[in-house]
Amino acid sequence: MARLPLFYLIAAAACMVGGVCLGVFMGIAHDFQLAPVHAHLNLLGWTSLGLMGLVHRGWPELLAARVPALAQFGLCVTSAALFPFGIYLSITQQAPGLAIGASLAWLAGVVLFLVRLVILALRPAEARMPAMLPAE
Repeated sequence: MARLPLFYLIAAAACMVGGVCLGVFMGIAHDFQLAPVHAHLNLLGWTSLGLMGLVHRGWPELLAARVPALAQFGLCVTSAALFPFGIYLSITQQAPGLAIGASLAWLAGVVLFLVRLVILALRPAEARMPAMLPAE
């Protein structure tokens, strides 16, 4: 579980590469129809997943509850990848189903993240771990 923050950052960086590539291709083609796909790859993928990874690194006690930590990771990383693809299908095929489903999965993941942060904040200070992960 100590590597979970790194996996968030790897997923975030992969989304950033995809978002940057899409942005470059749109710029070269002077066709910005897929700008919402580019924006969501960068916002959900690079920004949000990256911040989640850094939060987990800063508060490693979030990793102590294995099932919620892995559920949040699965929901957020999967939906951060599928939501932009769903937007692509919605724009190009008028098929919004994947975008709707992925957005609901994203919502579930971020609500779980919020709940976990609130639970952590309500713990007594002596029950919290120091903000350092052990070396592997």
